[in-house]
Amino acid sequence: MKKILLIEDNKEVRENTAEILALANYKVVTAKNGKEGVETAQKELPDLIICDIMMPVLDGYGVLHMLSKNETTLGIPFIFLSAKAERSDMRKGMDLGADDYLTKPFDDAELLSAIETRLKKSETVKKEFSKDLEGLNEFINGAKCFEDLKKLSAGHDVREHKKKSTIYSEGGYPKGIFFIHKGKVKTYRTNEQGKEFITGLYREGDFFGYLSLLEENKYSDTANALEDAEVCLIPKDDFYSLIYKNAEVSRQFVKMISGNLQEKEEQLVKLAYNSVRKRVAEALTTLSNRYKKETDTPFSMNISREDLANLSGTATETTIRTLSDFKEEGLIEIKGSAISVLNYERLSRMRN
Repeated sequence: MKKILLIEDNKEVRENTAEILALANYKVVTAKNGKEGVETAQKELPDLIICDIMMPVLDGYGVLHMLSKNETTLGIPFIFLSAKAERSDMRKGMDLGADDYLTKPFDDAELLSAIETRLKKSETVKKEFSKDLEGLNEFINGAKCFEDLKKLSAGHDVREHKKKSTIYSEGGYPKGIFFIHKGKVKTYRTNEQGKEFITGLYREGDFFGYLSLLEENKYSDTANALEDAEVCLIPKDDFYSLIYKNAEVSRQFVKMISGNLQEKEEQLVKLAYNSVRKRVAEALTTLSNRYKKETDTPFSMNISREDLANLSGTATETTIRTLSDFKEEGLIEIKGSAISVLNYERLSRMRN
């Protein structure tokens, strides 16, 4: 049973509306002013909020503003109620992030229809789509519905990239973001001496290349296929429809970006202070954490010594010598370009 929070200072309107919602099989929680409404929303975490605009203590705009600043209530669908029908009031509410706007007096059918529509669209976003191309298309098409973006392209250009081929280059202009259907991808930067430093590792089901698009800047790194891969380009208009038109989707991308930045900061600290042995060991455990599948016993991956050196921030020759030491110690097994991690625990606990 879906839970709805009704914030309304007029007792008669509050009771009548609550009765309509209860008869429609919704669980109803009520609040008689904006301050109480904010507290109730944070405690009850309803599936949808209906809120009057003109209220004592805290008006509806203030309620929406406060709830939008709280991560736990940010994505809750929000419908304004008001006796005013001025376009400026509607515009202000929508600019603040409201999902809909009902003008009093409203009939039962109008209210229930608005609620059903918003709950359905909210479920589309919250649904955990499969991390494959079909799930991606379903996700994007669902997000388009929120804003009735009927003219955006529904298809995505899926391209095959051979191992070591370039997907995008540093200094290029982003036309969208990328989604990996199959394979593995690395991003890296090159210094003045031509030395590469790997900035990111991506696998099937991952997005990449979105930071430059959000910043509206040229690419600051280059993306290459670590193995044969299938990658689709999501046009920037579709991406913006995901990010800017829906609070829940935006919140998820912010969390993704925050995690990536924290990971990169930790990586820089380790490169600055860790020994060569520890850096190479951490590169191997990073690859295992990123790419190991449940069926991998042990984890094994084809990777060039140069790429491993670029990931660990060491010279290729030093990396090769360190790998030889690890092999003699029984930590890894080497067959051609394939490296198998035999003792993950010892590698992860490698001393500095």
